[in-house]
Amino acid sequence: MMAGAYPEWDMVDLEANYRIHRLWEATDRQELISRVGKDIRAIATRGELGASAELMAQLPKLEIVSCYGVGTDAIDLSYARANGIRVTNTPDVLTEDVADIALGLLLATARQIPQADVLVRSGQWGSVAMPLVTRVSGKKVGIAGMGRIGKAIARRAAAFGCDISYFARHNHKDVAYAYEPDLIALADWADFLIVIVPGGEATMKIINAEVLKALGPNGILINVSRGTTVDEEALIAALQDRTIQAAGLDVFLNEPKIDARFLTLGNVVLQPHHGSGTVETRKAMGQLVRDNLAAHFAGSPLPTPVV
Repeated sequence: MMAGAYPEWDMVDLEANYRIHRLWEATDRQELISRVGKDIRAIATRGELGASAELMAQLPKLEIVSCYGVGTDAIDLSYARANGIRVTNTPDVLTEDVADIALGLLLATARQIPQADVLVRSGQWGSVAMPLVTRVSGKKVGIAGMGRIGKAIARRAAAFGCDISYFARHNHKDVAYAYEPDLIALADWADFLIVIVPGGEATMKIINAEVLKALGPNGILINVSRGTTVDEEALIAALQDRTIQAAGLDVFLNEPKIDARFLTLGNVVLQPHHGSGTVETRKAMGQLVRDNLAAHFAGSPLPTPVV
């Protein structure tokens, strides 16, 4: 059973090797689950779609959930563990692209690249002055999260001559950057705060009004993690009253129907959760999903197990 569509190159291969039930196309999802659920052995899903305990409970022969994406916060891992259901994801292959988009959003936001594009396209160049913007190189970059992607972001920021400090659950001995266990203190120190912590209950609204106040009126927030990690009410208020200078966002609550107030703000750059959206990475992600499924049904070790 597939929770959502994959690119065509993946669909062709999956349909050639498995009997596919397209949950996202079903007019009556519950009717489809009731009709075929007893025979389903695998779920192929995406990070934002996940697999709930309610869904898995209706699939008595379910053996594996293979996720197209790194984040598994939308998959009920506790239920999977308790019921012997394997879970896989697609780590590493999207690390570099997400780190790229983090720096791209930072540059676009600080240098106001979207606004400059509009000024030129609208014919205002020469009659309207482009305002002076914010330099990126040599600034202080705080990174919330120092996993694979956090480290890749740090390498890029270092190439811009930036000072780097990070917040994480523990001090990473394998990096030379300064560890700051207090997120508010990190925001107070930083010119730019880049968020790349995992989603889930532990990080729910970790970027709150206090953190944004500490970041300050010259600070820029970049979020490439999960929409749940930021208190959106607090962020919108901070953008409206200029508690912070600006934000660059690739992720939101209620995607794709994001809060309409974001669309009215001139000091935020918006991305449609497309951090890993390159041909190269999406092909690698799909291949890893298919490799995990093939390994499971062949009785071989899973390439990237989560559970």
